[in-house]
Amino acid sequence: MTNEPVVKESEVPRRILFPGSCLVGLGLLYLTSLYSFLLFHSIAEIFSAVVAFGIFMLIWNARDFLDSSYLVFLGIAYFFVGVIDVVHTLSYTGMGVFPGYDANLPTQLWITARALQAVSLLIAPAFVKRRLRTGIMFAAYAILTTVAMASIFAWDLFPACFVEGEGLTGFKKTCEYIISALLAGSLAYLYRKRADFDPSVLKLLMVSIVLTIASELLFTFYISLYGLSNMFGHLFKIAAFYFVYRAIIHTGVVKPYNILFRKLKLSEEALREERDMLREYIDRVKVLAGLLPICAGCKKIRDDSGYWNQVETYISRHSDVKFTHGMCPDCAKKMFPRVFDRVDMEKLK
Repeated sequence: MTNEPVVKESEVPRRILFPGSCLVGLGLLYLTSLYSFLLFHSIAEIFSAVVAFGIFMLIWNARDFLDSSYLVFLGIAYFFVGVIDVVHTLSYTGMGVFPGYDANLPTQLWITARALQAVSLLIAPAFVKRRLRTGIMFAAYAILTTVAMASIFAWDLFPACFVEGEGLTGFKKTCEYIISALLAGSLAYLYRKRADFDPSVLKLLMVSIVLTIASELLFTFYISLYGLSNMFGHLFKIAAFYFVYRAIIHTGVVKPYNILFRKLKLSEEALREERDMLREYIDRVKVLAGLLPICAGCKKIRDDSGYWNQVETYISRHSDVKFTHGMCPDCAKKMFPRVFDRVDMEKLK
C-alpha cells in the first residue's frame, strides 16, 4: 500500500489538456501572426471585446440579484472598454475603415481603452460593500467615453502617441507607465478586500491584472505596429482577458454561488455552523435529560462505557457546567461540631 494521493480519472485529463490547450492556442496565434499580423491583431482584439461584452451581459442581467456592486461596476466599465477596443481594431493600419488616418489613431484608442480599464479596476473594489446606482454610472461612462472619442476624432485634442518612422512618443510611454502603476494599485487594493471574494475568483482576477501589467510594459518600446513586442503584448492581453473570463463568466455560469451570490453562500455556511452547534447542544441536553444510573451509596454515576464517575466529573464532561466547591450547613455541623455547639449555646443565653 502506498500513501500517494488518489486522483479521480476525470481530473487527470483536465490537468493535462488545459495547459496543453492554452499552449496550442498561443502557438496557433503565433503562426497566424507570421501569416498575417493584421489577422492576428483582429483575432486578439475581437476575443478581448467578446469577453468584455460577455462580462457586461452576464452582470447586467443579474444585477438585481447580486450581493455586491463590485461586479456591476466592473461589468459597465468592461462594456465601454470593449467598445473602444472594437473601434481600435477597425482603425488598425491596413483595415481601411478610417481612411486618412495613420498608425497614431489606433495607438490613441489603445491608450484610451487601457486607461479606462486601469482606472476602473482601481475604483471597483470600493463598491464591494457600497450600493451603486447603475443608471447613473452607465450614463457617466457613456459621457466619458464619448468625450474621449470626440477628443480623438472630432476635436483633435488627444496628444500624439505614435509617429511614423520614429515610433512611440514620450506621452504614450508615460501613459503606459502610469497605467501600469494604476494596475499595480488596483492589485494591492483588491488584495486588501480579499475577504469579500471567493479565493479562486480572487486568484484569477489577480493573475489577470498581473498579465495586463506585463502587456502594458511590452507596449512601451515597440517601433512598428507589426513588431515583435507588439505581438507579445497582444498575447499577454489575450491571456489577461482569458483569466477575467474564467473569473467572472465561467465561474458565474458554472459556480454562480462563488461570485454572483457569494454573500448568500457565506450566510448558508454560517447557518450550517450554527445548526451543527445547536445539534451538539441538543445532544448534550439529551444525555443529561435521560435516566442516569447512580449509586445509592457513594452517588457515583455510570456512563455509557460502564465506568463509574463522580457526579461533577460526569456533568462537566457532558455540559459546559463548571463546578466550584462549598459546604452546606448540615455537613458543616458534622465536620465542625464544636463550633456550631458554641454558637447554639450563645443563642440560648
